[in-house]
Amino acid sequence: MGRTGGPEEVDAFVGARISLRRSAMGLSQTALAQQIGISFQQVQKYETGQNRISASRLHRVATVLATSVEAFFPPVQTARGPSDTGWEALRHITATADGRAVATAFPLIEDRELRRAVARVVRALARDD
Repeated sequence: MGRTGGPEEVDAFVGARISLRRSAMGLSQTALAQQIGISFQQVQKYETGQNRISASRLHRVATVLATSVEAFFPPVQTARGPSDTGWEALRHITATADGRAVATAFPLIEDRELRRAVARVVRALARDD
């Protein structure tokens, strides 16, 4: 059965995680594409969830990005409930270049209090009352 409408949630999540990891490693879409033998346009389609990525290609991406295949997937929901409800927020923040830049740089802030201050500023700006 073919897909209609937008990307499946898991496909979009996997793509967002690929994008985030690629950006964190300082690789362009073109550089990643060259290393796995595809076009940069195909990387774009994977990162947006527009196209599904095959298991073998995802394995190559994980190898190039020096991570596990599992790192690209949301936590598995078990009979005890979801292990992480924040993955939807991750998908939204990594949907834009600005969001990916923030998500990539934020954990690099070594000072814990400074990270908290940045988080407070972002929350305050987002309220827009």
